Amino acid sequence: MSIHAAAQYHQDTAMNTEVFSKLQSLLGDRLTTAKDVREDHAKDVSHHLPRLPHAVAFPHTNTEVSQIVKVCARYSVPIVPFGTGTGVEGAVVAIHGGICVDLTQMSQILQVNQHDMDATVQAGVTRNQLNSHLSETGTGLYFPVDPGADASLGGMAATRASGNAAVRYGTMRENVLGLTVITADGNIIHTGGRARKSSAGYDLTRLFVGSEGTLGVITEVTLKLEKTPEAVSAAVCAFSDIAAAANTAIQVIGSGIPVARLELLDEIQMRAVNNYSGLDYKVAPTLLFEFHGSESAVTEQAQTVGTIVREHGGEDFQWAAGEEDRNRLWQARYDSYYASLALRPGSVGYVTDVCVPISRLADCILKTKQEIQASGLIAPLLGHVGDGNFHVVFPLDPDRPDELQEAQRLSQLFVEYALEMDGTCTGEHGIGLGKIDALRQEHGPGVDVMYAIKKSLDPQNIMNPGKVIPL
Repeated sequence: MSIHAAAQYHQDTAMNTEVFSKLQSLLGDRLTTAKDVREDHAKDVSHHLPRLPHAVAFPHTNTEVSQIVKVCARYSVPIVPFGTGTGVEGAVVAIHGGICVDLTQMSQILQVNQHDMDATVQAGVTRNQLNSHLSETGTGLYFPVDPGADASLGGMAATRASGNAAVRYGTMRENVLGLTVITADGNIIHTGGRARKSSAGYDLTRLFVGSEGTLGVITEVTLKLEKTPEAVSAAVCAFSDIAAAANTAIQVIGSGIPVARLELLDEIQMRAVNNYSGLDYKVAPTLLFEFHGSESAVTEQAQTVGTIVREHGGEDFQWAAGEEDRNRLWQARYDSYYASLALRPGSVGYVTDVCVPISRLADCILKTKQEIQASGLIAPLLGHVGDGNFHVVFPLDPDRPDELQEAQRLSQLFVEYALEMDGTCTGEHGIGLGKIDALRQEHGPGVDVMYAIKKSLDPQNIMNPGKVIPL
């Protein structure tokens, strides 16, 4: 797949002379137009075609980001924030060129408040980096939101990410206390603080969490932390059919059992995971569980879930009680996207992301599986079914546009199913480029309010233009 030249958005002459000169005077060699660097920042891991930014900036401080934005605002140059590039909806693709603001060098853990169980980090800090620091310094704390990829915490906030621990600990929406944001005019604002509740005015934190860089650049994040559980245990259980697995998940959640993770992989995904990760689990619809708590609580949770599993015809648990076994199990789950692509070497991934109320989970999954089977495409299904969210991964031949068209048709159909069931078009991946039309389907006139917010906060449309709310 070739790199396509960035579309002309604002005058290249301004970009190549005054803008570049002013930004270079601010950043020195931390501003680059090197083609290989621009190509590295031209896309995420999705199927969306790459587009080159004109230049890539690597700021270190809030002030530097503010100065970059002020220069870009003066010359109406697009700004695309970039973290680790692990998104799947094209949110970092520079479709109008401009300046890519890479935040990975803003990687300082600014403070950890052990007694208050919170931390403030720069946007480029990754989840694994923060958790390693918390472990090495003996805090007894960790940050639980786990999207699988070692994403930057700023990027996770920008996309309102979640992952496989959201069933117990919530998404980024529930775990971000406050932000530092650089607005479209270059002002530095702080939303929220460290208090666990506030009724002070509009909730700007939740406005910017999930805004995907279209309203401002997130540069710092204050996060809630959790106590490291005393005991952790994980288990794998296979089922004869996917309906039984989905109904087990529904009953587990409906019974109020505080599972920490509850994941579903269909038989195609299990085959892919076994092949990719060198495992030998049964090739059948499978649930993965993880339990957190005291030794006695974990034992009780596992026993109760085991009873429900047997009621639905599930096989006895295969335990991954040791830390090494658990890590291997969850790493295989994290690698499931790449395992899916490995089913067709050379393929590109197209991923769906619907989420429905837990009571409608089995219905939505069954309808989805029927459509996949009728299409003839290879498409593993997996998901964080404890909160009703699941994905279909289509490994597509990049030289077969008909396959992409069919995947897009099916994706639209899956969105319609989810919306009919009072669900959403995207549980955690965001809108980006891929779900702009679905946003209108889901929110109707509410999108007009989003347009008004976008126009008010970014009147020049320089903040990640063309994403979420294209003006």
